[in-house]
Amino acid sequence: MANLVLHLFILLLFAPLLLGIITKTKAWFAGRVGAPLLQTYYDLNRLWRKGFVFSRTTTWVFLLGPVVGLAVPLLAALMIPFGALPAPVSFEGDLILFVYLFGLSRFFTAAAALDTGSSFEGMGAAREVTFSCLAEPTLLFVLLVLARLSGGLSMNTLLGEHLLASWRSEAGASLTLILVCLFVVLLLECSRIPFDDPTTHLELTMIHEVMVLDHSGPAFGMILYGAALKMMVLGALLVRLAIPWDTGWWLTNSLIFLAGLSVLAVLIGVIESAMARLKLPRVPQVLVGTSLLSIFALVLVLR
Repeated sequence: MANLVLHLFILLLFAPLLLGIITKTKAWFAGRVGAPLLQTYYDLNRLWRKGFVFSRTTTWVFLLGPVVGLAVPLLAALMIPFGALPAPVSFEGDLILFVYLFGLSRFFTAAAALDTGSSFEGMGAAREVTFSCLAEPTLLFVLLVLARLSGGLSMNTLLGEHLLASWRSEAGASLTLILVCLFVVLLLECSRIPFDDPTTHLELTMIHEVMVLDHSGPAFGMILYGAALKMMVLGALLVRLAIPWDTGWWLTNSLIFLAGLSVLAVLIGVIESAMARLKLPRVPQVLVGTSLLSIFALVLVLR
């Protein structure tokens, strides 16, 4: 029970800060002061104090999208270790559930966009589903590499103590490849530059933002909070792979994990400051490339 409480405390309290760190990093690179570090918390408080506004063309599906989008990262977070802190929920084969929980969230988010009857939001939903279908094989192959190295099929085992020894062996090359692939998947799944821009309103480049244009108030607050939780859950994968240390003390392990997430957020901010948005025709090519890299990493550990 203590592990569950600590897991949820870290997740719910720290996740919105990641978006603030990214925004602050981008502002620093642009020579601006930028929004406060805690701006996401202020935005969530403001949105949850507002009322709902629903179009007369929408049904219950429209509201279910934000609810599922918030619930899925919460459930997924319970199946993944936070650094050296073990996952509260673990069973053999939970990696499959972990991957397709996000598929469930994507389905309901796209369905909520289509429920508005807007061709504009339908365009965004089509792009989201297409790109996500190309990203899912990469994530699955990455987990297969970890399953091969660990000899298990649960997220706790995949991200367990074997990682440190794997980095020191010949498997280090495969781990480097899947680390790059996971980072690309994180940028895509969290709608970050160069694949998407969460601050844009250009019709020809919008993907995720166009799907949530009709949401407002608490519903949009759930979407914003769900996006922060999703980034933290996927970021936890990267941090554990990159920093597979276990000090034996939960407080030190928690601080190392949070420091790793903060560095990851800064890295995302640096990349967004340095790169222009990727052209849409190039996105499938990049995702196919990451799939090939993950397959190559799997071949390396199978030989």
